[in-house]
Amino acid sequence: MATPTIRAMATDPPLLETRALDKDYQLGGETVHAVAGVSLSVARGEFVAIMGASGSGKSTFMNMIGALDVPTRGQLLLDGVDIGSLSSDELAAIRNRKIGFVFQQFNLLPRTSALDNVATPLIYAGLPRAERHQRAAAKLEAMGLAERSHHTPAKLSGGQQQRVAIARALVTEPLMLLADEPTGALDTATSDDIMGLFQRLNDDGITVIVVTHEPDVAQYASRRVLFRDGRVIEDAAVTNRRRSA
Repeated sequence: MATPTIRAMATDPPLLETRALDKDYQLGGETVHAVAGVSLSVARGEFVAIMGASGSGKSTFMNMIGALDVPTRGQLLLDGVDIGSLSSDELAAIRNRKIGFVFQQFNLLPRTSALDNVATPLIYAGLPRAERHQRAAAKLEAMGLAERSHHTPAKLSGGQQQRVAIARALVTEPLMLLADEPTGALDTATSDDIMGLFQRLNDDGITVIVVTHEPDVAQYASRRVLFRDGRVIEDAAVTNRRRSA
């Protein structure tokens, strides 16, 4: 089956574009093609769910579009820049300025307040402490956590911890929010709440890409991309899309 390719409108260059993207690994003397010839684009303001079973290539693909890894072959353009050819320092700068990350296990500093957790990316951006705290406080307030800003993660529920993580991802005003199994550690009701939050952020114009193996989670997106054996086998609009209350 030919690899589907979705293109952004010609008048609006895509935020993210991959061109015949490959990623190979050496395993036991054999070459594993973790991602093989993936070409797709994500327009600014889209909400995309990347799906696939374990070993399908979706996590490897996520690492590359998140500037955490580089392709073996092909091109990977973010905001018009070929990030596959950048140095480690340049990739770190891209991650700090243009990509916000949300993870399944929250990845919060355990002995640090919610406010300082959210402010952490701004340290690497070189902002002074007062401005870091001001921006972090604003993001926590937007997440409905203003009264929890001085709580450590142990004093927060799972849903609250994920909201802190989302605030941290947004504090640098990134171009793209990349969430890896963001509801994997949450109960069903809290998962629905977090996915509704992603929808509202997307409605405000933020580009959201969620990597998940859960069909219910993918239903919140407007587009689903399905991986199998390192290739895209389906790329289509989500029918019967779920909307948050």
